[in-house]
Amino acid sequence: MEREAMEYDVVIVGAGPAGLSAAIRLKQLNSDLSVMVLEKGSEVGAHILSGALFESRALDELLPDWQALGAPLQTPVSEDQVYLYRSETAAVKLPAFAVPAPMHNAGNYIISLGSLCRWLGEQAEALGVEIFPGFAAAELLYHDDASVKGVATGDLGRDKHGEPKDGFQPGLELHAKYTLFAEGARGQLGKELIARFDLAAGATAQHYGIGIKELWEIEPAKHKAGLVVHGAGWPLSEHGATGGSFLYHMADNQVAVGLIADLNYANPYLSPFEEFQRFKSQAQIKKYLEGGKRLCYGARAITKGGLNSLPKQSFPGGLLIGCDAGTLNFAKIKGIHTAMKSAMLAAETVHAALQAGAEGRSDLLAYEENFKASWLYTELYQARNFGPALHKFGTFAGGAFNWVEQNLFGGRMFFTLKDETSDHEQLQPAASHQPIEYARPDGVLSFDRLSSVFISNTAHEEEQPVHLQLLDSSKAISVNFKEYASPEQRYCPAGVYEIVEEAAGPRLQINASNCVHCKTCDIKDPTQNIRWVAPEGGGGPNYPNM
Repeated sequence: MEREAMEYDVVIVGAGPAGLSAAIRLKQLNSDLSVMVLEKGSEVGAHILSGALFESRALDELLPDWQALGAPLQTPVSEDQVYLYRSETAAVKLPAFAVPAPMHNAGNYIISLGSLCRWLGEQAEALGVEIFPGFAAAELLYHDDASVKGVATGDLGRDKHGEPKDGFQPGLELHAKYTLFAEGARGQLGKELIARFDLAAGATAQHYGIGIKELWEIEPAKHKAGLVVHGAGWPLSEHGATGGSFLYHMADNQVAVGLIADLNYANPYLSPFEEFQRFKSQAQIKKYLEGGKRLCYGARAITKGGLNSLPKQSFPGGLLIGCDAGTLNFAKIKGIHTAMKSAMLAAETVHAALQAGAEGRSDLLAYEENFKASWLYTELYQARNFGPALHKFGTFAGGAFNWVEQNLFGGRMFFTLKDETSDHEQLQPAASHQPIEYARPDGVLSFDRLSSVFISNTAHEEEQPVHLQLLDSSKAISVNFKEYASPEQRYCPAGVYEIVEEAAGPRLQINASNCVHCKTCDIKDPTQNIRWVAPEGGGGPNYPNM
C-alpha cells in the first residue's frame, strides 16, 4: 500500500522543549513558513520527564512576556541544600561556599516540564504550527543525493509478526526542506543520523545517566515550597557507582524525588531502580516522605557528555537539537534552557538559509558558527570538565576539582579532561562481582517495578511488533546471561527483561508492553545488541505532570 506524502518547509521530530522552541521561533521569524511537529506520545507532554529545575534565560528570549501568557512557572527556588550522603542515617550538609557555583539555583524555578511543554505547544499552535501527537517518526527518508528528505511515521495496525491486521494504516511520509530532530536522549533517528553522516568524528564517547523519578504528595507541615535538596554518595557509592539525587518541593504539597545513576557503572548486579528505592530511606529524604502518598513514577535516560561529546549537529537536510545532540549542562544539572537555546539557534539558521533562497538539502554549516557565537557554547565550554572529573576522580575528589575550577577559575582551566570510554564498555563480567541482595519493597517508601509502571500510566497496543529488537538473539544467553548474569533485568526500570527458566534452558522474555521509553537498554547493553525503535504512536507512558 502506497504511503501518503505531505510537504512542509520544516518538519520537527519531537514536541519537547527543543522541538517546540524551534517551531515557535520559526513562526516568529516568518509566519508564512509551514512548520509541523511530530510527537510520539499520546499528547504533548505525555512522554516528558525531568526533575525539573528551570533557568528561564532561553524562555526570556523566546517569549519575553511569558508571565503574562500564563507560563506554568509558579514555584521560585527559595532555598538550596546540598548533602553528601554517607549512609542511610549519616549525611554531611555542605555550606553554600563549598558548593560549585553552577549548582546554585537562586532565580530558578521548580517546574513540571510536561506542563511547560503543554503550554509551549499552545503557544506554537497559536502561531500556526501544526502538531501531530500520537505519531511516531519511525524512518528516515533520503533524496537521491543522500540528503535528508524527511521522515515517515510508523505503520498502525500490524500484528506481532509484522503482518497487517484489520484496520491497517500505512505510515505517512513527511517531506521538508529541512528536518530538525528533537527526540531527546538517545533518539532512534538521531542515532542513525550520527552513524550515517559520521557526526561523532572527533568527539569523545557520549555519556548517559538514568534518571528515576517519583512525584509525591506529602504532609502540609513538612512541605516547604521552593526548597531544593541535591545530594551524592550513598547508596550508589556502596557499589562503586556515581550519580546524584534530588528532592524538589513543588506547589500544592507535592515533591519530586529522584535518583540519577551514571551509566558508566561496572557492577552488572547493580540495579538503579533498587538503588532509588533504597535512597528514599535516607534520613534527610525519609523525613519528608513519611506519611505521604506516591502519585506517579517514571524513568528516562539523560545525555550528559556535554561539549566534549557533542556531535556535529548539522548534516545535509537537517539538524540535531537539544538532547538528541546532547546539550545538557552537567555542571548545572540542567538541560531545558540549553535545549531551547540550541533549538532557537537552529530555527534562526534554517530561516536565514530559506531567506537566502535555499531549497533545502544543504548542510547548514552556519549553525556551528551561530552556536559558537552564542551563550550556549560559552556555558557548555565552562562546564566541559565537570562530568569527566567525576568519572576520573570519583564523587569526592571530582567534586573538589569541580569546586576549584568552577568557583576559582569560572570553568576556564587551561586544559580539558576527557572520558573516551563508552558507558556500556565499562560493565564488567559477573564473575568479578558478588550479587547484590536488595530488600523486598515495603509498599510505604519502597515499591516494586510493576506497581511503579502501573502508576506511570504506560500502555501499548499488545498485538504489535516488539519495539525492543535483539540484533542477534543468541547473545541474550551466550553473552549476557553467561558472562554478565543478564544485567538487562536490573538496569531496566520497568521489568521489561526477564530470564525464564525452561526445560531447554534459560530464555530471555521481553515484556515490551512495560516499556517506559527510557532507552537505558539501548545504551547499557554490553554488546550493543538491543535496539530500541519507536512502537506505534501513542504507546508508552502517559505522565500527567512529570
